[in-house]
Amino acid sequence: MNIVVGVTGGIAAYKTVHLVRLLIKAGHDVTVIPTDDALRFVGTPTWEAISRHPVTTSVHDDVARVRHVALGQAAELVIIAPATANTIATMTAGIADDLLGTTLLATTAPVVIAPAMHAEMWQHPATQANIATLRERGVRIVGPAEGELAGGDSGPGRMVEPEEIVAAALAVFAARDLDGLRVVVSAGGTREPIDPVRYLGNRSSGRQGTALAVEAAERGAEVQLVATNVSRDVLQDAGRHPNIRILSAGTAAELGAVMAEAAAASDVVVMTAAVADYRPATVAERKLTKEAGPLTSIELVENEDIVAGLAAARLAGRAPAGQVIVAFAAETPNDEAELLERAHGKRQRKGVDLLVVNEVGWDRGFEIPDNAVRIVSETGVLASVAGSKRDVAGAVWDAIVAARS
Repeated sequence: MNIVVGVTGGIAAYKTVHLVRLLIKAGHDVTVIPTDDALRFVGTPTWEAISRHPVTTSVHDDVARVRHVALGQAAELVIIAPATANTIATMTAGIADDLLGTTLLATTAPVVIAPAMHAEMWQHPATQANIATLRERGVRIVGPAEGELAGGDSGPGRMVEPEEIVAAALAVFAARDLDGLRVVVSAGGTREPIDPVRYLGNRSSGRQGTALAVEAAERGAEVQLVATNVSRDVLQDAGRHPNIRILSAGTAAELGAVMAEAAAASDVVVMTAAVADYRPATVAERKLTKEAGPLTSIELVENEDIVAGLAAARLAGRAPAGQVIVAFAAETPNDEAELLERAHGKRQRKGVDLLVVNEVGWDRGFEIPDNAVRIVSETGVLASVAGSKRDVAGAVWDAIVAARS
């Protein structure tokens, strides 16, 4: 594939060297177009050495070939990384005062940008309006991430890692095997109130469920993402996607009600949220205090099994024909055999088509970027997947597509 990588004037330009290298190792032909400011961070010899093509910023070089138009016409994909606030503004306005600007106006290829700037610049209304405009024009936005920024600041604005940019960019050409499907995915963890201050909860961040929602949307599905106590930064990519509608729930009862309504019109149901098995029998109207006396026990009652209820509704005909239901289970087994035994037992007991099981612990499963799962069906283990939560999401949707067929 002919790929143009635009590099603009931000410190994150050093990461783009690795981005170009990843694309070339994957067999793509890459032309780098830096801005003059970008060359202050990474010089021309580096870009030429890594891309194996001559590099210029000027529209006046190679005039006979009309290079400022030819590059855009030949491109099958354009990636801008990093995309500074200034670059985003000039793209929005259609300004073409250098080779990168003219290339962007001359191309009909998909464009993917990876913003990178200080948090205040990213959050400024002008930048957000520009991003909204670019998204409406079909530009794919990857990131930014939250983290440490230049100068010691921290917040949203950090360019995402090259591997994530490559995955998102190449996903533009992925098979849209979920086109036309209506999907509902739950994410996060429920919280069962004890009093107005305290609750029973779990450590689920919602990252895996959100990754599943984004993956489905990228593959063409219309997605409802039911977020249960998921932070705004985890939801940011899903919130920007035009194919995703985010709904909210807090407790298991609220989640059950939202999921039941959404599942009644969905072709695929993916129950990723970690649901509290129990809730306090009574909820105090005011904060429980030591002065009121010691609290030595909390009486609990069992919550309904949401995914089993959705499977029962399907069996009763209250769901679209051919609906696929997927459950997730987090386990702390002694060994692999026990993990799979629990997975198969839960899948059968809940009445779902697929069950995705992962081993969790103090330092695995929750609140980390990676995951390792087994996907089980009636016939056995369909797949064992380890990697990023987006990698896991892709494997789960592959299994769902196979189950539907």
